[in-house]
Amino acid sequence: MRKSLPLVPLALSLIAAVPAYAQYQLPPAPLQAIVDAPRSPGLGLSPKRNLATMIGTPALPSIVEVAQPELKLAGLRINPRTYSPSRFSFGTDLSLLDIRTQAEMKVTGLPKTLRLADTAWSPDQRYLAFTHVSYADKAGDSKVELWLVDITTRVAKRLTTQPLSYVAGSGFSWLPDSSGLLVTMKPAALGKAPVATGIPGGPATQDSGQSTGARQLRTYQDLLKNEEDARLFEHYATVQLALVDVAGKTRLVGTPDLFTGARVSPNGKYILSQAMQRPFSYVVPASAFASRVDVRDLTGKAVHLVANKPLEEGLPPGNDAVSSGVRAVSWRVDAPATLVWAEAQDGGDPARTAEIRDVVYSQAAPFADKPAVLARLGSRFGGIQWGRGDVALISERWYKTRAVKTWRIAPDRPATAPDLLFAYSGEDRYNDPGRPVMQPDAAGLPRLLIAADSTILLDGAGASNEGDRPFLDRYSLVTKKKERLFQSTAPYYENVAAVLSDDGTRLLTTRESPTERANYYVRDLAKPAAAQLTALTRFAHPTPQLKDVQKEQIRYKRADGVDLTATLLLPPNYEPKRDGPLPMIMWAYPAEFKSASAASQTTGSPYRFNAVSYWGPAAFLAMGYAVLDNPSMPIVGAGTAEPNDTYLPQLIANAEAAVNEVVRRGVAERHRIAIGGHSYGAFMTGNLLAHTRLFRAGIARSGAYNRTLTPFGFQSEERPFWKAQEVYHTMSPFNNADKIKDAMLMIHGEQDNNSGTFPIQSERMFQAIKGMGGTARLVMLPNESHAYRARESIMHMLFETNSWLEKYVKNAKP
Repeated sequence: MRKSLPLVPLALSLIAAVPAYAQYQLPPAPLQAIVDAPRSPGLGLSPKRNLATMIGTPALPSIVEVAQPELKLAGLRINPRTYSPSRFSFGTDLSLLDIRTQAEMKVTGLPKTLRLADTAWSPDQRYLAFTHVSYADKAGDSKVELWLVDITTRVAKRLTTQPLSYVAGSGFSWLPDSSGLLVTMKPAALGKAPVATGIPGGPATQDSGQSTGARQLRTYQDLLKNEEDARLFEHYATVQLALVDVAGKTRLVGTPDLFTGARVSPNGKYILSQAMQRPFSYVVPASAFASRVDVRDLTGKAVHLVANKPLEEGLPPGNDAVSSGVRAVSWRVDAPATLVWAEAQDGGDPARTAEIRDVVYSQAAPFADKPAVLARLGSRFGGIQWGRGDVALISERWYKTRAVKTWRIAPDRPATAPDLLFAYSGEDRYNDPGRPVMQPDAAGLPRLLIAADSTILLDGAGASNEGDRPFLDRYSLVTKKKERLFQSTAPYYENVAAVLSDDGTRLLTTRESPTERANYYVRDLAKPAAAQLTALTRFAHPTPQLKDVQKEQIRYKRADGVDLTATLLLPPNYEPKRDGPLPMIMWAYPAEFKSASAASQTTGSPYRFNAVSYWGPAAFLAMGYAVLDNPSMPIVGAGTAEPNDTYLPQLIANAEAAVNEVVRRGVAERHRIAIGGHSYGAFMTGNLLAHTRLFRAGIARSGAYNRTLTPFGFQSEERPFWKAQEVYHTMSPFNNADKIKDAMLMIHGEQDNNSGTFPIQSERMFQAIKGMGGTARLVMLPNESHAYRARESIMHMLFETNSWLEKYVKNAKP
């Protein structure tokens, strides 16, 4: 006989089946004050290095602004009202700063409610162009407008009435003679966006096509799903190139197309353009779509086909894999109109044996002669810094070994043998020579700053056992000897923001100390040491209530002898012997290394400002917690070993060493420590809760927990799942959800578009812990991506985190 099932009232069954939707909550007042602390403006130096823009940084946007309409198409996020990217960081004020007199000058004529997106100085410094994102005026229009500031009068005006349109980049760039700008506009005859019928015309189909061997297909988000998506994407990606002079006169360049890039040649006679072509794809984003790279004249006529690039659905396996054909096409900035590009000689496949991996070519207008070989490289092309006909620096790198090389070449004499200047490991911070200093030339293009004696300047972080000490060196391209011009000294951290004089004696720096916020200074090295500094800005301490936070860069060892570092932060006026241990939150992010010596290097500086941000763990100093920020979590795979083969034992050893050290110092006790992290740090958090009882609770934000859902690699793991199944399974905390016995809080943006951290990762992890009887909470933030922007979201994130720590850590018993 069939038994009847007990009846459950419909209302109750529905309540049990749906999640609880709560109102946004506010954290305690001390945490609110950190969120709403004033933020310093951004500074942008002019080409002549005597003026700077000061762009006001607003308070966090409201959820109303963050919840603007958004289309998710081909890996891009587009605001359909403005025909532009949907996630801007806006500036709300604009002024000019005189570097010599320190005088700040207001700009008049600005939009009433300024939403400044991008700025660019004209090469001659007479003008400043910027885009203003205007939301819904009285006519109901939202658009991106191009504006221009006359630097002499300091008056701003709108330059065009036709709105800009672009799905990536900034939508405008200056002509080299400063007479106007190359702009991507919304085509006047574009019409309305196609409207989805909701009625499918048939199934969405995909075909692997003819086999081309193993290909990496990352887990991209926001991809096209059907032909209706494809037509909608075409609509928003179609733009009209135009030349707009400084008076606002507009001349259309050719016809509308799916342009994703357009740059004018240094002589102003050609345009290098890239436009997407069908077929599109349902498995890769727009950056991998078929495209055509052309050189055009100023009427828009294509005069030279550079490359017809096919749709590329994945690369060969490995982090050193690249496209097989023409790639990285650009103008040589120190020549009138010369193209430069790289081509892989191994089919882009690092698994193939090849003495020469990449060849770099150049070809001058009118592009009829055979391309010249600029360099043959044994690893992957990493870029060129241009100087003049006899000096350019070309770099190459190989991720598998972390090897980096920089060569001097003579681009006007391609037959000249390259000269090796630097060879080092990219993970060896102590021996990093620094970056060559670049300055804009008359056309506004970046050039090496080369002195008459063939020396250049190198700007570096200055990593050392004592922490980072930024430096500026003069380096001879002939003798290869260095002269140190400047280095940051205790008790300050001073970083070179820009070089103000060609000889490197006048610098624009940012200078800070643990109790002094970073401010801008002019440092004149030609003067006596006591008279070198002139203050440009005087930004006040944003959180004076936490000015006396205690910070120490601590060092300790892992059980196997690897040296580790961390930043220990303690509340003001706290004294361990007098006050006893505090509840603690540790916040970390693992990193992979090929050598134990590189993993042991000190990171950070004890002289940096004690910034207390809402984003990191330091905010909880205001709630009486001790904080261990960025404790080293190195995962080392020396020689031919892969780091992740021993990920778990190394991760656990790192965590044990950190816990042992803070307990030894008397600032924390074992039963009142939480572990947390964002993204890969959330993955780390899940693993530490699953495989240890070192922590009473975990805070995991925007994480991934099941590595079989990222089967073609993750972080620096380059082996696909099918080549390292045990590694993927072992490293996935989802597979060990039944072992998680301590409380885990997961926070995730509902609209996370970061590759690998789909929101479903947190949803499934929460269900697993809950289903296995563990303690977990899942918070999904509406309209938020991988990082969170809305003030309401940030406040609620802090509310949830504080409540979790209060409940499970602060008053926990042994």
